[in-house]
Amino acid sequence: MASRKEGTGSAATSSSSTTGASGKGKSKGGSGDSAVKQVQIDGLVVLKIIKHYQEEGQGTEVVQGVLLGLVVEDRLEITNCFPFPQHTEDDADFDEVQYQMEMMRSLRHVNIDHLHVGWYQSTYYGSFVTRALLDSQFSYQHAIEESVVLIYDPIKTAQGSLSLKAYRLTPKLMEVCKEKDFSPEALKKGNITFEHMFEEVPIVIKNSHLINVLMWELEKKSAVADKHELLSLASSNHLGKNLQLLMDRVDEMSQDIVKYNTYLRNTSKQQQQKHQYQQRRQQENMQRQSRGEPPLPEEDLSKLFKPHQPPARMDSLLIAGQINTYCQNIKEFTAQNLGKLFMAQALQEYNN
Repeated sequence: MASRKEGTGSAATSSSSTTGASGKGKSKGGSGDSAVKQVQIDGLVVLKIIKHYQEEGQGTEVVQGVLLGLVVEDRLEITNCFPFPQHTEDDADFDEVQYQMEMMRSLRHVNIDHLHVGWYQSTYYGSFVTRALLDSQFSYQHAIEESVVLIYDPIKTAQGSLSLKAYRLTPKLMEVCKEKDFSPEALKKGNITFEHMFEEVPIVIKNSHLINVLMWELEKKSAVADKHELLSLASSNHLGKNLQLLMDRVDEMSQDIVKYNTYLRNTSKQQQQKHQYQQRRQQENMQRQSRGEPPLPEEDLSKLFKPHQPPARMDSLLIAGQINTYCQNIKEFTAQNLGKLFMAQALQEYNN
């Protein structure tokens, strides 16, 4: 996982060097100030992402890559992509930023869209709401306003439906990230909750007419038995794994709540001690004044009672967002299974 983190950081760095390319993309569309309201992906890009995971992804290991395209009015068109190469910590001489720039320069020489518009990442059972993804997407979106991150879930795709979603950071979260203040007061002031962190952008997959004809031909040749597998009533371990991951995140949230409650108790205890100290100080000065002595000099209470540092609340928001993602996955999976069970019951009653 160390190499993945390095790839994430270098991806964010390279985005700052391609801001000019994003501006060229906006000029083609006309209105560059409009927000991205739709993501249009070529079918070839989807196949490249799937192939990248099948070749290099294994278990919890994620794969990442660069998205290329252009902005047309309020639509982001993703027309090409290339992966981040796998490398280990021993490859100290490998410069991933330079690699990306060379790739985009080569694509430009062969007249292929080379404008940087975001990045993609695979996920393991929907576990993508992390601090690393937040920091990387902030770097991209800060440098290239229209950039998105595509999240590909290979496990859910294997269940029978393509799982590919596009996300962006909300404007409120972007402002908080710019200030780098994740204290409870700052998040409360910005009205940031786990529901206001990421915004999903609708995706449309576009294919050329020739590819549509090819897919129609392949569909006619596909075996009928393969389609019947989607109607299997057997439940896989998908639901159990999601529930296990959900319980792990709930445990982390519980531990985070305990830390925050401990901080509140310590702060309250310190306030009481400060108040008692001020009262004692005031009584001593009154006694000294009655004896005709000068009052004691005032002391800086902040030095005597150093304030406790509040725990960062961003981690709690990320955990809550990940819990919400797991709940949505469980909801979708159970809804499909219940639908098949009701359909099987109706068929059974009809046959009887």
